[in-house]
Amino acid sequence: MKTALTIAGSDSSGGAGIQADIKTMTANGVYAMSAVTALTAQNTTGVTDIMESTPEFLGKQLDCVFTDIYPDAVKIGMVSSVGLIETISEKLKLYNAQNIVVDPVMISTSGSKLLQDDAIDTLKNSLFRQAVLLTPNIPEAVILSKISIENEADMIKAAEIISGEYGCAVLLKGGHNVNDANDLLYMNHKYRWFMGERINNKNTHGTGCTLSSAIASGLAKGIDLETSIQMAKEYVSGALKAMLDLGKGRGPLDHMWNICKEEK
Repeated sequence: MKTALTIAGSDSSGGAGIQADIKTMTANGVYAMSAVTALTAQNTTGVTDIMESTPEFLGKQLDCVFTDIYPDAVKIGMVSSVGLIETISEKLKLYNAQNIVVDPVMISTSGSKLLQDDAIDTLKNSLFRQAVLLTPNIPEAVILSKISIENEADMIKAAEIISGEYGCAVLLKGGHNVNDANDLLYMNHKYRWFMGERINNKNTHGTGCTLSSAIASGLAKGIDLETSIQMAKEYVSGALKAMLDLGKGRGPLDHMWNICKEEK
């Protein structure tokens, strides 16, 4: 069985972060492992508190994973401070980690800020340059490209800027009133649109975590990047169409929709 590692924060309500990543990787046929960057007290209505791992403890988690069950792909989500980012970067270099997908989590779906200001530059100068793919949403791409994004032409320009700056592929996720969930892949000075339908479901908690983990799962199985993205989008669409309705805010996706479907 192929393996994948998620390095991210825990979501106590189970819809995003480590929990969403593990569910997604499992549903997509790879063995999931995790290194927890932070514990969060959160639910579908927002983040109440965050308690970080220490860099030393995070480093020990990564040592234990890489020296025993080596991951075929790595997904990186919420990392909120300089020390943690530096530790991850050093360990990934030490173990020559492959197929690194970085979801630059800066703001949660509910609007809570998840990344400290002084950590942004460290993230840009280390993990972004080690990634094969970055998966920013439009607000994150605005921060990274330093341009406003009002339409699809702006998406192309922003993705080109980000890809050129960090030397990796960029999947700029649509939505946010720019288009109907069409995502843009910019890679090797070329771009491709991945078309998506707008699904009338307010329960989108953890969508970004889920998409990036599904892509990493494809890469872990030796599937090329473009096909991994297409398969990941189809998986997320199915999870949204399942119309799971939990919680008082923006609820989680049905991560196991494809497994339940097969069992029926």
